[in-house]
Amino acid sequence: MFEFSSYHVALALIGGLIIAANWLPRFLSNREPTAAPLMILFGAAAALFIPGLPPIPDPRSAPAPWTLISEMTVIIALFGAGMRLDRLRPWGKWRTTVRLLAITMPLTILAVALLGVWLAGMTFAGAVLVGAVLAPTDPVLAADVQVEPPQEGTEHPVRFGLTTEAALNDGLAFPFVYLGLIIAAEGLSPGEWAAEWLFRDVLYRIAAGTIMGWLGGRALGWVLFVIPRRAVLAETGSGVVAFAGVILCYGSTELLEGYGFIAVAVMGLTLRRVEEAHHFHRRLHDFTESIEHALTAVLLVGLGLMLPDLLASLQWPHIAIAALLLVLIRPLAGWIGLAGRGLPKTDRAVLSVYGVRGVGSIYYLCYAGEHIEFVDENAIWALVALAILLSTLLHGFTVGWAMDRLSGGEEG
Repeated sequence: MFEFSSYHVALALIGGLIIAANWLPRFLSNREPTAAPLMILFGAAAALFIPGLPPIPDPRSAPAPWTLISEMTVIIALFGAGMRLDRLRPWGKWRTTVRLLAITMPLTILAVALLGVWLAGMTFAGAVLVGAVLAPTDPVLAADVQVEPPQEGTEHPVRFGLTTEAALNDGLAFPFVYLGLIIAAEGLSPGEWAAEWLFRDVLYRIAAGTIMGWLGGRALGWVLFVIPRRAVLAETGSGVVAFAGVILCYGSTELLEGYGFIAVAVMGLTLRRVEEAHHFHRRLHDFTESIEHALTAVLLVGLGLMLPDLLASLQWPHIAIAALLLVLIRPLAGWIGLAGRGLPKTDRAVLSVYGVRGVGSIYYLCYAGEHIEFVDENAIWALVALAILLSTLLHGFTVGWAMDRLSGGEEG
């Protein structure tokens, strides 16, 4: 007697949707398929048109599994982004990254927060949270605009800027997530909490994450390459040991109340500097990327399955904010942040436009939902889900065309 377990139905459905999302685009283009938007859309179509599907946890009422999967995905993606960078010098090419982090991201957070209050009637705390959630360039879904894997030798200045931005701005957005939580808990009275927020959530936690990431990268480098000189551990190709080191670094940083996202990105940058020519760096990158892709696929199909429910709270102001974020706010903030940089107009435009929204936004929103109950939580989830969907569609289907139009040359 056959028994249709809902669990097995869910596994079969998710597997089929992931295969279809990666397989079908190959009939339309010779490029590597942009599967992210299709996984979300196929998941949403399944939720709408296939009756009797087993329920999956709602991120608004049961954020724990979403938090865990999205957190692990971002951790691996950030470490991988750090590992991708073959050359950190000349230091002048970091000027683009600094401008994107110090000017473009705060401007994006401010603009989204103001629109949230003025256009959607959100509380100020909720609006600040939305700005922080949607401001960072996602390290997971932005892989198509990043530099090539280790030892490929191709690091266009635009790809370098977007890679380093994605590697670092997830951690640097966290102070603003905490700011939204603080305002929700204590009210809009900065005299009571501003100093503590600045010294603890901004200065200490960023510094702790940076130091722990450097120490973790050096320690893992010694374990893999230096200490067992007669039988170098990296020669076995055991990415599991390195992966364990990444989790160890992240967990220990969080125990010290530092930003683990910053730590794993810095760890990737640091480890890449140890035995730079060793073939294990490429193998480790490919190993972590495979895990990242698998977790991302499950997460995006899950988001698609939840999309009809999440978008039920969507209103016209939310649609306007999501659209303005992608076609006006981020591009304009990027253009302003890169003013005077001397970049070719096409390069400056690509850097300004291609700030992809994705898995990191899911994690931040789940994290916030586990710590405090927001008045407009359903509206926030609707807005963020729509922004992710529109971003994957807009950026996913145009990224190849945009990358083909980059200028040549190196940046100093």
